[in-house]
Amino acid sequence: MLLGVAPFGVVAGIAAANAGLSVLQALGMSVIVFAGASQLAALELITQGAPLTVIVVTAVVINLRMLMYSASIAPYFTSYTARVKGGLAYLLTDQAYALSISRYRSADGVDRLAYYLGAGGTLWLVWQITTVAGVLAQAGIPDTLGLEFAVPLVFLALLVPAMEDGPTTVAGLLGGAVAVVAAGLPLNVGLLVGATAGILGGLASETVLGAEATDGH
Repeated sequence: MLLGVAPFGVVAGIAAANAGLSVLQALGMSVIVFAGASQLAALELITQGAPLTVIVVTAVVINLRMLMYSASIAPYFTSYTARVKGGLAYLLTDQAYALSISRYRSADGVDRLAYYLGAGGTLWLVWQITTVAGVLAQAGIPDTLGLEFAVPLVFLALLVPAMEDGPTTVAGLLGGAVAVVAAGLPLNVGLLVGATAGILGGLASETVLGAEATDGH
């Protein structure tokens, strides 16, 4: 997991430096937001000079999947206080969720809190370190290398494995196509429009496929 996250964090740091953020600002963003895909999207919009409202709304839309993750894993933490749950919610990521929920379902007697903190906390630490490393590394990389192209490549690397069934494939293809078409919209809202279209398209596809499966039975 960490071998995959480390280069992602470096790219986020490079993107932060390209957006004009200092080391402290980049680290602050990684600590407060702690969400790779939405951070990269926000940094890209910052680089393009998009309004703050568009940046925040885009990040929120991209992170809507966390609602599903939290609803799925919440039953395993019902005995803890709201303060503890708040801390666990802060550490929630795609990787921490996937590792923890798989472990909880396959192993009895596992210390759920310790396992989750081990996965989420370690990932958090590596993310902060690699973000700083990316900011520092960017200063020594010549512009001729065009390393900023690593940002869309990372998004593609995240997207392709996630397109594992009909609805997710529809969401990915539709969202990408709409984002490209809407790239020239005012206030740089093309990414937000594309993300929204992808989500709606995926939900519509899932509804249609679910209805067909019901009719088949």
